[in-house]
Amino acid sequence: MGWQDACVTSARHSYPPKPLRLNGTSMPMVGPVRMYVCGITPYDVTHLGHAATYIWADAADRALRWHGYGVTLARNVTDVDEVLFAEARRRGEPATMLATLQRASFEATMATLRVRTPDHSPTASQAVGQVLQLAAALLARDAAYLRDGSVYARTAGAAHWAGLDRQEALRLAAEYHDHPDDPAKDDPLDVAVWQATQEGEVSWPSPWGDGRPGWHAECAAMVLSLFGPVVDLHCGGSDLAFPHHACETALAESATGVTPFARAWLRAGTVAIGGAKMAKSTGNLVLVDDLLRDYPPAAIRLLCLNRPWAAGWSFSTDGLDAAAATLDALYSAAAKPGQAGAGLVPAALLDDLDVPTALTIALDEGGQAARTFIELLALS
Repeated sequence: MGWQDACVTSARHSYPPKPLRLNGTSMPMVGPVRMYVCGITPYDVTHLGHAATYIWADAADRALRWHGYGVTLARNVTDVDEVLFAEARRRGEPATMLATLQRASFEATMATLRVRTPDHSPTASQAVGQVLQLAAALLARDAAYLRDGSVYARTAGAAHWAGLDRQEALRLAAEYHDHPDDPAKDDPLDVAVWQATQEGEVSWPSPWGDGRPGWHAECAAMVLSLFGPVVDLHCGGSDLAFPHHACETALAESATGVTPFARAWLRAGTVAIGGAKMAKSTGNLVLVDDLLRDYPPAAIRLLCLNRPWAAGWSFSTDGLDAAAATLDALYSAAAKPGQAGAGLVPAALLDDLDVPTALTIALDEGGQAARTFIELLALS
């Protein structure tokens, strides 16, 4: 009998389930865990930086489910965005076609990497009505103002929430296309909840004129419409902490008056190559589909997971070769008999998703401990 045949698939948890700890804070849950993951802007192929974020979110989802929690998982698609529209114009094709094709490619890659399909996949284009409701709520609470057909939210305080000084906040606002130089704003760090559009641009009707949603408002509206005013676990890349997560939080809390918007944040560390963050703008992308030609999906998952989740890291083929070798050693350990240490593996994952400690236990103990590690983190 191989290790695959001996994997545990029956009840694995105590009742009531033990709480997850993130960043040193215990998170007891009552009822299903409300989990939201910032998804892709579907204008290009999936690179390793994207994949690492979704693999970490998937690991958290699997760890919670393993311990007996119900999880309702939503991962959005930002199909209304300036960069998507610009890429569509560059290619000379409709933005909707580009978004549809790239989303299909992304979802196929995620399936290959064994990232679980979310329960909800809301899109920004389908959430326009919710964004209009959000804008109206912010105006009613004097947390936003109308100017030239655009609705701007008062989000200058979001920089303080993110622990940034004003100069750095302004730099990031410009980098992420929040247009701090817009003369219509009361404060450069205010953001558009509803943005008036120019002739020929994609737009929808609103009480304030034709326009489209702002980026941060899209996620805030999607979370609020799916989960209400509070989400238990909000996931995304660490590079989204400001302005996106900070402004999303400010919009939701200002509109509802309920705090905190998110009980916990899981922001996966960024992936670098050649000393720079992996991003299309820097041209240093490592494409997941290219890696999958030479390495099994489980090796890519283990490469991303075998480290503290919040830590930034650098990609190298040597690192991926080492992950593949560790995976082979893990399979060999799983083929051994024995039950020792099996319960220690999931316990380590409940403690801040400590994959390195869980992996050490799995390799040292072998047998059921290794099989549990493989099954829990989808490394088969």
